[in-house]
Amino acid sequence: METIMIVEDNRDMSNILSNFLKDEGYETIQLEEGRSAIEKVKSNIPDLVLLDIRLPGMSGMEILKKMKDLNEDLAVIMLTAYGDIRGAVKAMKLGAFDYITKPFDIEELMLTIKRALHTRYLSREVATLRKKLGEREPGQIVGQSKALKHALSQVHLVAPTNMTVIIQGESGTGKELIARLIHQESVRKDKPFIAIDCGAIPDTLLESELFGHERGAFTGAVGAREGIFEQADGGTLFLDETTNLSSSAQMKFLRVLEEKKLQHVGGKKTMDIDVRIIIATNISLAEAVRRGEFREDLFHRMNEFHIDLPPLRDREGDIPLLAEYFLKEGNREFNKNVEGISSEAMAILEDHSWSGNVRELKNVIKRAGLLCDKKFILPQHLSIIRAGSEKAVLMETKKDSSFDEIVENMETELIRKTLEKTGGNKTRAASILKMNRKTFYRKLKKLGLLD
Repeated sequence: METIMIVEDNRDMSNILSNFLKDEGYETIQLEEGRSAIEKVKSNIPDLVLLDIRLPGMSGMEILKKMKDLNEDLAVIMLTAYGDIRGAVKAMKLGAFDYITKPFDIEELMLTIKRALHTRYLSREVATLRKKLGEREPGQIVGQSKALKHALSQVHLVAPTNMTVIIQGESGTGKELIARLIHQESVRKDKPFIAIDCGAIPDTLLESELFGHERGAFTGAVGAREGIFEQADGGTLFLDETTNLSSSAQMKFLRVLEEKKLQHVGGKKTMDIDVRIIIATNISLAEAVRRGEFREDLFHRMNEFHIDLPPLRDREGDIPLLAEYFLKEGNREFNKNVEGISSEAMAILEDHSWSGNVRELKNVIKRAGLLCDKKFILPQHLSIIRAGSEKAVLMETKKDSSFDEIVENMETELIRKTLEKTGGNKTRAASILKMNRKTFYRKLKKLGLLD
């Protein structure tokens, strides 16, 4: 049975919480001040702490810091009647799992408690596996904004199910990262996670890639080959740019989803298949259906659960957190020791519109960290487009930037703007720019613009 510590100086509030949690099957410990709570944590008693931010003697923030110093894995949910964003940011930086404002909805609080305990369990399990296998730390989802929290709450809700998920968001918002998180929190986590970009594979080969083929099915098919569906059997298949599927591929895809059976291209034998499908799209599939670019029956079959990822410009307060995270990542990668980002540089980052979203920010920070020859990143180390400018005014990385560097910056921005106009549709963007689709994808990969 899990134990929840309640650190709250309002006895009535503490008793209400304790009685409710006991009814839900938890053990509780009730304390009214911080020193006793810290002593309890030293004994490793609680699995989770509900901590009031305003307490006599020692503030909740001080208690939180001391608790996390004692036990970094401890899940702490802050309770406060003073819901200001600065307090929330500080609590998150100190390691709080979440931040609930009084008066709170008891069902919302219970959902947060269950998520915190589940996350703690998963982190312990992953840490144990890493010690055994020496795994690298996976990509992290960084941020505390309301928009991101809402998306993550949907991830935690749908992950344990087998529902097909459509993840919609602009290029660079982290759709594959979210898909991997869904897989990691599902019962399929020990099975394969296979990702495929339907737009990066020629139409003539796409059906073979998805469904496999038999020997002689087409010119060049010198032997039988299993497809992506078979490789992902028992696990999760992540499909990006699904609107690039041909009508024939869409029809076969629908049949696999409905019948859970698969047939190789050029084959007659059917085989059972058990795969969870996660779809990523830069555009509205419903709109693609209206334009006649996507089968309506396939859309309704896939649209079991929908997650909208917010663009970076809508994630209030997340840019500083992400920038610091990417700076630390860059320091490790380039063996640098840049201490931080100056207030002037941070102001530029927060004022930028970030059409390339998190990926663009990551590239800007890593490039700035590599160029930085000071303790802190300064405005001259940044290479981005000024927000609000009618013309694309480039902030050069160096005064002596080469012609090739300047052209690459301009080319990157032109492609970004074209992708914005097409709603992220790479095929249409390539057509507008009069580029061969294969060449366009190579260019996207080179410039770091490919999901």
